[in-house]
Amino acid sequence: MVMAWRRSLWLAAFALAFSAFAGAGHAGEPERVQAEKSQPDRPLGVVELFTSQGCSSCPPADAFFAELANKEDIVALAYHVDYWDYLGWKDTLSRKENTERQNDYMRAFGSRSVYTPQAVINGRIHVNGANRGEVNGALARMARGGEGIRVPVKVSRSGDRVIIDAGDAGAGPSDAHIVIVYFEPPQTIKIAQGENTGRKMTYWNAVTDIQTAGMWHGKAQRYELPLSEISKRGGCAVLLQSVGKDGMPGPILGAAFIHRP
Repeated sequence: MVMAWRRSLWLAAFALAFSAFAGAGHAGEPERVQAEKSQPDRPLGVVELFTSQGCSSCPPADAFFAELANKEDIVALAYHVDYWDYLGWKDTLSRKENTERQNDYMRAFGSRSVYTPQAVINGRIHVNGANRGEVNGALARMARGGEGIRVPVKVSRSGDRVIIDAGDAGAGPSDAHIVIVYFEPPQTIKIAQGENTGRKMTYWNAVTDIQTAGMWHGKAQRYELPLSEISKRGGCAVLLQSVGKDGMPGPILGAAFIHRP
């Protein structure tokens, strides 16, 4: 299947524009997008959790993920998949595109199967999403070993535009996609059927849409998005993610949240 973020993004409808990062032609410095909490331009890492309301093994991972979602130095995104819906409860946050993204990751990793709860760290490896030691250990090892978030991504606002400044990779990778990931605000769901019958769970950062917004070629670059598009969504993150020749997702080089103004 072709992932949602591999589609051409709104190139006409969304009217994405970009210009050189050096800032020539920009009148003054754009103001920072208002945020509930500060965030570094190079977070410790990106955790993508593949989960399901219908999976009895997922609640511990969902609880741990809620902690990660509240850390300033982690970009945490939850992808609710649809392949456990047959067990008696249709995940209210599931999307087939989320399942497609998980399948694409597994093909990229050379794995034959998917599972929940599965956490993909920095687009590079997968671990059990309920295992704190594995998740935290992977983040720490990658940060030490040069496989963490290497390219700074800064988000600011200028008038009716959101500005995304992706930094320079130096001698690092030269090509990646600018991927915009939209997600829901925290919401509490009471599960009435299936393996988790009777549980009431609060889910954080459940992904609702993934779009590819442009290309980055290793040098500092500026991208612009309409503020109106960001304002009407629950939440938004930007990933600077490399892509293989086969179109499969690769390592995430940079990341940041785009907070609603």
